[in-house]
Amino acid sequence: MKEVIEQLTSELQEKNPNISEEKARTWIELLASDFESSYAKAGYDYQGTEVVEKVVRQWIDSYGENIHEFAASNPKYSHLLND
Repeated sequence: MKEVIEQLTSELQEKNPNISEEKARTWIELLASDFESSYAKAGYDYQGTEVVEKVVRQWIDSYGENIHEFAASNPKYSHLLND
């Protein structure tokens, strides 16, 4: 999964040059973790890193260029992502 996190971090930084590598990695880890926990809470069996990677990549494509703006409006993430 480490290689996947690194690749997704790079993709997020390409999509959004407004965030540092550290913040991009934090975003990727948060998104992956949230997806996995939500999936498990819904009662689904774990499908592996391929599914997590696919979903996070879709989120990067859809929201990546504005993802830094989300932290300011969401207290769940703001303390982790603000300077």
